Amino acid sequence: MLASFTERIEMSESQTVVDNLLGKITSQGALVGIIGLGYVGLPLALAFIEKGFRVLGFDVDPSKVDALAAGESYIKHLDPARVAAAAKTGRFIATTDFGRLDEPDAILICVPTPLTPQREPDMSYVEGSTQKISARLRKGQLVVLESTTYPGTTDELVCGILEKSGLKSGEDFFLAFSPEREDPGNRDFGTTTIPKVVGGVDAHSLTLAKALYDQAIARTIPVSSARAAEASKLTENIFRAVNIALVNELKVVYDRMGIDVWEVLDAASTKPFGFMRFNPGPGWGGHCIPLDPFYLSWKAREYGASTAFIELAGEVNVEMPHYVVNKLQLALNERGKPVKGMKVLVLGIAYKKDIDDPRESPAFEVFELIRQLGASISYHDPHIPRSPPMRSWPHLKVMESLPLTAETLAAHDAVVIVTDHSVVDYDLVLEHAQLIVDTRGIYRKAHPKVVKA
Repeated sequence: MLASFTERIEMSESQTVVDNLLGKITSQGALVGIIGLGYVGLPLALAFIEKGFRVLGFDVDPSKVDALAAGESYIKHLDPARVAAAAKTGRFIATTDFGRLDEPDAILICVPTPLTPQREPDMSYVEGSTQKISARLRKGQLVVLESTTYPGTTDELVCGILEKSGLKSGEDFFLAFSPEREDPGNRDFGTTTIPKVVGGVDAHSLTLAKALYDQAIARTIPVSSARAAEASKLTENIFRAVNIALVNELKVVYDRMGIDVWEVLDAASTKPFGFMRFNPGPGWGGHCIPLDPFYLSWKAREYGASTAFIELAGEVNVEMPHYVVNKLQLALNERGKPVKGMKVLVLGIAYKKDIDDPRESPAFEVFELIRQLGASISYHDPHIPRSPPMRSWPHLKVMESLPLTAETLAAHDAVVIVTDHSVVDYDLVLEHAQLIVDTRGIYRKAHPKVVKA
């Protein structure tokens, strides 16, 4: 009888904690904390500020903190006016002081989840952030992981670290997973209009996390667990990875048959049902598609499950930069030029068109492969004036984007189109380049200067 009475008291106290936090959220009185103010965290911060919330942003990069304090955007596709307006509200503070993590009512973790060189999950950023939260965790806080990861991360890894604080998940604090779905440069869908999947570690956590996102996002999609939410994100991107691998493989096969894959895709796309178009390219890129298949493959091994289909798609996509450089090498050879000593200009180093995001871009693999063959490398990217240091390519030197002029083009032995930015003058490229390796289907008509790859 005593145990039952004690349990009822604990349940009542837990419900009071839930009710208090829910009241803060629905009245927009909650302070939202966001760890990681990059391509995911900053748009999310702006979304909450524009709905009337106060936001405390955390980042290890003091230059980002300084820029935000000055109302300046360091992400090209984000309207600078939005960042300036957020700074003027007085409701947005960015800091490098993680000792303030006890202040927010809700903490959203938006940090990288890269792969190790062995293509295993690198959870160091998630673990580090969670440990910092755990050191300052207080009763009544909601923690939501947004970083793409394998099923079980939230309720196993993150929950375990947070409970080292002595507080209990589902009673003292609340924990959920809601995968980011940012698509930089997408003019049709943004942070607030892309439906948000939400999965809680328990029922209270789901209620609170859904209530929070309901304040800023047009539509939230609750699922039964954090694991289901984690798996939904992987599924979205594995779907794309597999289909990209398919068209990349078709590209290689059709090229040997003398068939233009772009013409084939244009024709196939006219079917009004049963076909979804994906385009080939120089390899996969971005913060999700090159990583997510390997996250699931790694976790599946724990359950003795095979992911041969997914891994095969990964192998095809990983091979694409090699295919591109091989086409370059063969084209130069046909013109009586060895790759060694040649000057190669790469057009575009962002992972997709019209953005300034180079994360996991195939351009860096192309750089390295060309360098290994003894050629000198330059690049032009209208959105990235200076190539940033890359975690996956720490030995590549930082370069400045060259102006795209007739003189620049003529001074190089070959141009490799990696990213098809809209603002590039491709007629100028065709007129003055000596050789063009086109990985994006820019030039649909056959031309003696153009090699499709």
